[in-house]
Amino acid sequence: MQVRIDDIEMAIEFVSSSMSDSEAYIDVHTGEIHYVGDLVDEPVPTDIFENKKYICLPSKVDLDLGKSVALDFVRNNIPEKIDVTYDIFSRKGAYSKFKNLLASLDQLDNWYEYEQDAFRRAALDWCRENRIDVSIGT
Repeated sequence: MQVRIDDIEMAIEFVSSSMSDSEAYIDVHTGEIHYVGDLVDEPVPTDIFENKKYICLPSKVDLDLGKSVALDFVRNNIPEKIDVTYDIFSRKGAYSKFKNLLASLDQLDNWYEYEQDAFRRAALDWCRENRIDVSIGT
């Protein structure tokens, strides 16, 4: 069974959304992804919560794709702003302030690319750890 990495990433985004309690499970035999949540009307297998052939996909938080990725980006691209970045992440509303800082430094596009690459690497690592065969192309 081979699953497209884009489908895995979409499921992780779904699980990470703050709009509702949501989960996504992958059938390790077929590669089919099942979405579970208040906003989902599709039926799911009756044994999805008990059968070991279904693995719950992680959220971005589970994959540690938050503050640590932002700090790595700053260390690698604008190291002179690392103290400011630590300060930003010590307060509420960190991401909007962080993005404002990056916009003022003309680094926002670079950040989005870096963040997407980190997301892809983390999703691929999770798949490898769970023995899920993924395809990267379309």
